Amino acid sequence: MNSQVANYNHKQYPTFEDFGDCNMVGANGSSGYFRVDWFTPDGLSTWGDGRTIILGTDGYIELRKYVDIAREKSGGHVYLVNHEGEFHFDVSGKIGYPYFGELILDCLNRTEIAMTQDHAFKAAELRLVAQRDAQFIEGVS
Repeated sequence: MNSQVANYNHKQYPTFEDFGDCNMVGANGSSGYFRVDWFTPDGLSTWGDGRTIILGTDGYIELRKYVDIAREKSGGHVYLVNHEGEFHFDVSGKIGYPYFGELILDCLNRTEIAMTQDHAFKAAELRLVAQRDAQFIEGVS
């Protein structure tokens, strides 16, 4: 649908983009919002903050990958809210990270365990289109 980029905090590098976001609508009508930025406050206990929020008509799930801000310095937290209540699951050390190892093995072995090549190429294409079509936010100081 749209994408935008900006250089909010690195004016000494005029072509650098330290912020970007994108709104998408899938073929089935589902929508998504993605944001990437280079901003980590000094007070955060880790470098970066990976969060995913999945909203549905009957509830939502929030994944906190690296830190549960102002609560625990550990990551691996899953929050679920639905019609039955609010739930927290500490999944740290319980689920692992098989995807990254499988992706490396896919590259080495020319297999498609982590994801198909079609999927990887489509994801890369979408990133390139979002970057190409992004509106640059001007005048940010």
